[in-house]
Amino acid sequence: MANTLSHANITYRPSNTRGTADHGWLDTKHSFSFASWYDPRYESFGSLRVLNEDRVAPNMGFPTHPHRDAEIFSYILSGELTHRDSMQRKGAESSNKDHFYRMKRGDVQFTTGGKGIAHSEQNEHNSDWVHFLQIWATPWKRGLPPIYHTDTFTEADKREKFVNIITPLKAGPSATPAEEKEAKAAKEGTIAVHADLIFSAGILEPKKTFQYQVGGDGEDIVRSQSNRNVYVHLTESEKWEKKSRVRLAGREDIVLGEGDAAFVKNVNVGDVLTVESLGETDAEVVIIDSQ
Repeated sequence: MANTLSHANITYRPSNTRGTADHGWLDTKHSFSFASWYDPRYESFGSLRVLNEDRVAPNMGFPTHPHRDAEIFSYILSGELTHRDSMQRKGAESSNKDHFYRMKRGDVQFTTGGKGIAHSEQNEHNSDWVHFLQIWATPWKRGLPPIYHTDTFTEADKREKFVNIITPLKAGPSATPAEEKEAKAAKEGTIAVHADLIFSAGILEPKKTFQYQVGGDGEDIVRSQSNRNVYVHLTESEKWEKKSRVRLAGREDIVLGEGDAAFVKNVNVGDVLTVESLGETDAEVVIIDSQ
């Protein structure tokens, strides 16, 4: 029998409670209050401030815009999304990922807004839409040095287990300028974030079960050991078929369809949350685990 994590408080969050906007070129769904959509029930959860599921039309996107005092990452589900910093003109390319990078499925780009940074995100493909998650976290302090990181996390790995993708900066809030520049994450092979937060992803085939270990897959990754805030989100499929479903902690009343999520509270580092695929197609699940 699946571990029901009986001490945990798990609250189902249906997809239809998200804010929605269709701008023609942009179809977006907001899990937390964003832009003109506000719901006092969904302002943030732990360090998690924004989770937008976006689809952007070919040859459209977000022109150069600033960010400040936010940790921002994009997780590409399909299509391609081109990042350019404020000094890189459209049409120009660079081998420096900080200035230019064309992200595809499996890529994650991370931005520390810090003291201020400006970039654009465009779908420069001529025919295909891009589908991605845009996630913001609240940093542990303001005025950090701005920085970009981009990395690829393979489909094969995510089909085996939940893969930790983003983990806290190992040096913590008191990091020296040299440690900030080094940007060493608490877990090797992940991207460092300025928050006590882990971002993970997994792809579950039908009838497959994964286990997520609260606090990450390893030792001494997070600082806060108790009362973690774990947000579980089942991404939408590319064909809008809504055929993937997952059950959390073996609980019959916590079954997520595409776009649904769950708030998991009253859990501690080392607790194990089971995620079981019940649908007809692969389920791509992301987990944000913060203090």
